[in-house]
Amino acid sequence: MLDQLKLKQVGKLKVETIIRLNRFVMTNNYFSYNGQFYHQVRGGAMGSPLILTISNCYMYFFEKQIVNQIRNSGGLYFRYTDDIFITINWSATHLLKQIERWNKF
Repeated sequence: MLDQLKLKQVGKLKVETIIRLNRFVMTNNYFSYNGQFYHQVRGGAMGSPLILTISNCYMYFFEKQIVNQIRNSGGLYFRYTDDIFITINWSATHLLKQIERWNKF
């Protein structure tokens, strides 16, 4: 995502530093369950402010691809965090093909 923005730094932080800090947080997620500690090896911690920010950045790039397409077809697109609601007057076949394309993003 940062490559597409062609940024060298954000504020006083270099992009490389932001990437390293993100990688550190993502690879050092620990949680406890029934008195045992576990290391989360995939995904991000639920409720983490960093994960919310990363997911919003990802969705920004994802939405750029589809929102105009939906609106230009007379449809509506709404999102709240990770829930998407779309209304559009497309055939089921066309809609399923579009969803398949969007899921490859």
